[in-house]
Amino acid sequence: MTAPLAWIVDDDRAVRLVLAAALREAGFDAREFGDAEAVFAAFDEASPDLLFTDVRMTGASGLKLLERILAQWPRLPVIVMSAFTDVATTASAYRLGAFDYLPKPFDLDQAVASARRALAQHPVASTAPLVADYAEHELIGRSAAMRELFRAIGRVAASGLGALVTGETGTGKELVARALHRESARAAQPFVALNTAAIPSELLESELFGHEAGAFTGATRRHAGRFEQAERGTLFLDEIGDMPLALQTRLLRVLAAGEFYRVGGRELIRADVRVLAATHQDLDAKVARGEFRADLLHRLDVVRLEVPPLRARADDVPLLAEHFLARAVALAGGEPKHFTPAALGALRAYAWPGNVRQLENLCRRLAVLAPGREVGVGDLPPAILDQAPATGPAGWEAALRHWVEARLAEGATDLRREANAVLERVLIDAALAAHGGHRQNAARALGVGRNTMTRKLGSSRRRSR
Repeated sequence: MTAPLAWIVDDDRAVRLVLAAALREAGFDAREFGDAEAVFAAFDEASPDLLFTDVRMTGASGLKLLERILAQWPRLPVIVMSAFTDVATTASAYRLGAFDYLPKPFDLDQAVASARRALAQHPVASTAPLVADYAEHELIGRSAAMRELFRAIGRVAASGLGALVTGETGTGKELVARALHRESARAAQPFVALNTAAIPSELLESELFGHEAGAFTGATRRHAGRFEQAERGTLFLDEIGDMPLALQTRLLRVLAAGEFYRVGGRELIRADVRVLAATHQDLDAKVARGEFRADLLHRLDVVRLEVPPLRARADDVPLLAEHFLARAVALAGGEPKHFTPAALGALRAYAWPGNVRQLENLCRRLAVLAPGREVGVGDLPPAILDQAPATGPAGWEAALRHWVEARLAEGATDLRREANAVLERVLIDAALAAHGGHRQNAARALGVGRNTMTRKLGSSRRRSR
């Protein structure tokens, strides 16, 4: 079976190269085009599983390309990219049938995630499972916090209840929502995700509920919203805290009555959809400030699942790091790599402000940039080493590296002798302190003879004078 095929249309070669590399790393096959005319010609020989297009290009624009493609292949998901994120351009893209809109410059993770969602909602029979697909990219962890979360997911999934997933950015809230769907009675039905913060407020209502032809300027055909797309399945509303108050009112009516109208429509549509929501914000505080409806929060917050930040489950960091590195290396087609114990210690000690997403991105870079089959402390970014612990192998190796770099910057020479002298002095002093000054016991702890200990102690004291 072949990998899903993504076509990228952009007259900026740099954008094409970077996006293609990210998609290939995520398990896609990617093909690049410099203009719309080349794409039209290519359709005579093959067709993609999804397509990325820029808006402003030499020749036919991306919107013209979108309109022509969807007229012939209406189920082909098209993701529009543009540095011009004015309301008119964005609105036109969605009204013409774009699956998603990415304002440039965009995060490559965001582009890959959009591609995955597109395939999930428009499956292709010939599509092979993505190496980095959510079926494989599941929640990973053995810490007490994650075991408790797994138990909660198991209990809530089968209940069919709505849930509010909370946690910092990058902790994996969408993975929790997907797990809730996968383990539920709706698993065979669609899982539809919508980031409410990523769509302009003027278009969000149409995205959620759809619109009829003629509902507003540019609405040339009926558009099914996410509620209809998720019928009998699960609708995941990410970053629900950013939803405008006016739209919150309409969402509340749908959750309460289970029915809605399309924008500009008169047909009452029943909604058999399980709604899951997620946020990194404090919704209770937003309610207190009048920025979020209390009754909507009560409707969404039937069950609350808190995804712990990575720093709160440091024991999972080595497991996650090895998993992400192995996957990234496999995608890149290189030799297997693994972290040294010291490197894992440094990773475990880091605070990870970007959470699991930050760790995964780091492993992707190391899979390509770290030389050799071992990823050591020296391969890690300085920001991680700066937070290495003061004790333990990772800590002193990181500290030693910083000391060496500082001495080299000062023009020092014969650093090996200098470092050995410091190391011996620290070892001897610490061992003597630990054994109450008893030289024989200290020597045994260090694995040297008593005479050797005495000799080294004497030379160390002479050097320190």
